[in-house]
Amino acid sequence: MTQPLLIGLDIDGTIVREDDSLSPRVADAVRAVIDAGHTIVLATGRSQATTESTAERLGLEPSHLVAANGALVLERRGSEYEAIHVETFDPAPALRTIAQGLPTGSFMVEDASGHRRYTNGMLDWNLDQAEQVEFEQLLETRAMRVVVMSPDHQVDDFLEIVESMGLHKVSYAIGYSSWLDIAPDGVNKATGLERVADALGYTRERMVVVGDGRNDIDMFQWVVAGSGRAVAMGQAPDEVKRAANEVTASVEDDGLAVLLEGLAAGS
Repeated sequence: MTQPLLIGLDIDGTIVREDDSLSPRVADAVRAVIDAGHTIVLATGRSQATTESTAERLGLEPSHLVAANGALVLERRGSEYEAIHVETFDPAPALRTIAQGLPTGSFMVEDASGHRRYTNGMLDWNLDQAEQVEFEQLLETRAMRVVVMSPDHQVDDFLEIVESMGLHKVSYAIGYSSWLDIAPDGVNKATGLERVADALGYTRERMVVVGDGRNDIDMFQWVVAGSGRAVAMGQAPDEVKRAANEVTASVEDDGLAVLLEGLAAGS
């Protein structure tokens, strides 16, 4: 076989479709690439619980997981995952700035323990075991991740508003719909994957990463700079595709399976 690869996979829009459904072909291809001797790591903005549940849906027990856009790196120890690296920040300055620019926005803060607090209006998010609070209560705890939603705005308008805020000392990425993911400054999927690659002994030229969102751009650029393969899903925004060095089919057309089947076959 070819030299073993470290394959970093985004979840939403890459492994699962917009409705969270998982194609059997994608699940089979993920398992086939592992059977071929490669290593899979999930790299996502999701919380620990939903990242682990995705691995379970795929029938996988990866040695490591990257969650919360790189702020949380997990290692499998026995039957459970334990945090081996956690990054947090004071969310208050960014939240106050955003609340002024997006007065109808809704907010969610996830702390280092994975506990989530949210304000009214957080739609289409898994809020199991989360706590609804008033806005001021979000400012009290150091955050691993902050999510902002503003369904009243179109994506282009939302982009313009957020870019005009001049957020400092935070990393942020904007999704397809009008939502914003905020991480500690200098933290992203690339920084999380770098920790995993170092732990497992992979160089970037032996890495393949796949994603579809703006929060994948840093990961793509980091892998491309190290002569690895960064693959954008077919439905990704143009700026995401430009950061990659390959494009596969869309998630609806099982683009991840197309790529992984080739890797499993040695191409």
